Amino acid sequence: MKAFENYVMGQWMAGDGVEWTAADARTGVALGSVSSAGLDYAAVLAYGREKGGSALRKMTFPERGRMLKALALYLNERKEPYYAVSAATGATRVDSWIDIEGGIGNLFANASLRKEFPDLPYYVDGDPVRLSKNGTFVGHHLMVPRRGVAVHVNAFNFPVWGMLEKIAVNLLAGVPAVVKPSEYTSFLTEAVVRDIAASGILPEGALQLLVGKGVGVLDAVAEGDVVTFTGSNATGLRLKLQPHFVERGVPFNLEADSLNAMVLGPEATPQTPEFDLFVKEVVKEMTIKAGQKCTAVRRVLVPEEHLDAVQAALVQRLSTTSYGDPSKEGVRMGPLATALQVERVRSAAEALAEEMPAVFGNPAGAGTPVADHPEAGAYFAPVLFRNDRPFSALRAHEIEAFGPISTLMPYRSLDEAAALVALGKGSLVTSYVGANREHARDFTLEAATSNGRILVLDASSAKESTGHGSPMPLLTHGGPGRAGNGEEMGGKRGVLHYLHRVAIQGHPDAVQALTGRYIPGAARPEAHPHLFRQYFEDLRIGDTVTTEKHLVTLQDIEDFAELSGDKFYAHMDASALEGTIFTGRVAHGYFILSRAAGLFVDPPKGPVLLNYGIEYCRFTKPVYPGTTVGVRFTVQEKIDQEKRSPEDVAKGIVKFYVEVYDDQDDVVAVAVILTMVKKHTDA
Repeated sequence: MKAFENYVMGQWMAGDGVEWTAADARTGVALGSVSSAGLDYAAVLAYGREKGGSALRKMTFPERGRMLKALALYLNERKEPYYAVSAATGATRVDSWIDIEGGIGNLFANASLRKEFPDLPYYVDGDPVRLSKNGTFVGHHLMVPRRGVAVHVNAFNFPVWGMLEKIAVNLLAGVPAVVKPSEYTSFLTEAVVRDIAASGILPEGALQLLVGKGVGVLDAVAEGDVVTFTGSNATGLRLKLQPHFVERGVPFNLEADSLNAMVLGPEATPQTPEFDLFVKEVVKEMTIKAGQKCTAVRRVLVPEEHLDAVQAALVQRLSTTSYGDPSKEGVRMGPLATALQVERVRSAAEALAEEMPAVFGNPAGAGTPVADHPEAGAYFAPVLFRNDRPFSALRAHEIEAFGPISTLMPYRSLDEAAALVALGKGSLVTSYVGANREHARDFTLEAATSNGRILVLDASSAKESTGHGSPMPLLTHGGPGRAGNGEEMGGKRGVLHYLHRVAIQGHPDAVQALTGRYIPGAARPEAHPHLFRQYFEDLRIGDTVTTEKHLVTLQDIEDFAELSGDKFYAHMDASALEGTIFTGRVAHGYFILSRAAGLFVDPPKGPVLLNYGIEYCRFTKPVYPGTTVGVRFTVQEKIDQEKRSPEDVAKGIVKFYVEVYDDQDDVVAVAVILTMVKKHTDA
């Protein structure tokens, strides 16, 4: 029998014996053996830290982002064979699309985050803090990659997405990963990792794979490592409570399956588009991946007066949903992942049936799947329960059947609906479907603390909405309580999870050398030649142009008011200033900024291509006619840019710190402007 292999310490190897026999969910036919027994997990993790970690930490954020983009493009070109392997997990084409292309999409999304990080191997967090009277002692925060490895213990339901959505974040942060997918479906993860390893896109040691049970791998974690777990709440808590995580200071992020809900707004009557959206979304969430999603809808909350109408609509739609072998024409729901999962779902469904009736299907999951040998596959028919006593019959809020099973229940007010959602003791997601914005706001604010995510769905967003079950890579994925009290992804927030924050203190010159940004109080050597005459590579942080000065006159104010149309009373009417902070007509702030540009700009054509924008601007002191102003124009930060095409100009973005001061040397305005500056080379 074929043995699926682990990818560890730079090589493919089978584990000892057989920990699990992977089988085709459609037919029950054995696919191969799975094991990671006998591996030296301490050596595997050490290899990741030393080999992969050292290579990743030398890369800048833009380099890591481009690496993720290259990997996404590479996998996207090779994705079709993954669909054939995915079918053996019981997935339909749509199910596989969510898993495979959703995972690749996570790589693309996280790759785009490189633009939000500096052109450094580490992150400069926030703004400098002045710690002394004269400004010679300042503080700042840096965030550096952890010197460990991210150990990802993933669930069986998304063998591709589960891996890619996690490693995209830690790799961008500069931390290597050891991925342990569920042994039930790790054969699909193995197929993808084989391509990743062959590509050479990731540094060696940046990604390792354990296809078996991985018993003991978490015993090998050490300070600097990060553990994430996706799966059942009970298993996750049992792992999280192991004392060595606390003793070694190892973060443990738990994202657990939860009793998610969908709420129909009171105004969404059977005649509204939202009613139809609700019914469609519930059935989709029951049948996509055969209900085997951590975000699947388990509780369906409906206004009491619409309960029968919703039940009838759900039953009608479920009755036309064909299930069975995804390769058969017309099949829209596949089998569960394994025969073991069938037994677990059946046991949970039978426990629910002791407290409430099934209004569609039966708790045993019996039905007529479209399959050549239905008795051999992991088939389970959809089941819809009805709970008319949701505050006293509590099993629907306590027992999750991880399959195509949901419970319909009534509510009488939005506060009551939020209270029912809270009985689930923490959910990854709840959806509110209704067009009334006030109702949506009231419910969302009441239910927010019970959820990690809330989808507000109505006809205006339906066309582009990704739906109830789709966490987005740039938003937090996780939830409170039963959902694990953790969070994954979350855009920039997710990346920071793998970085260590350290406070640095010292003279502005010393702090500037660490941050790669100009720090007020640091040396500002005069630039020669003018900064607008220098190419991107030549510009140095802190270099400054000190400009000539300009005498602000009343005529300046009159002319600028006429040109701009800004005739605000403080600029134009001296008799209207009583009770204000002004002692006379004051110059427009934007005139001061515009005149500053006139002072610091060197006009002839040169390396500066264009003004890219203003990031920050403050007017700190009134400027009256008769005041002389000058500008100190300083290189604050440089951000490299990629060429979008071979024809594109090689360039970077430069942030300039603009400080306008008066004849008393008081700062009257500050701004940070961005310019696009050409490079010497065309690389």
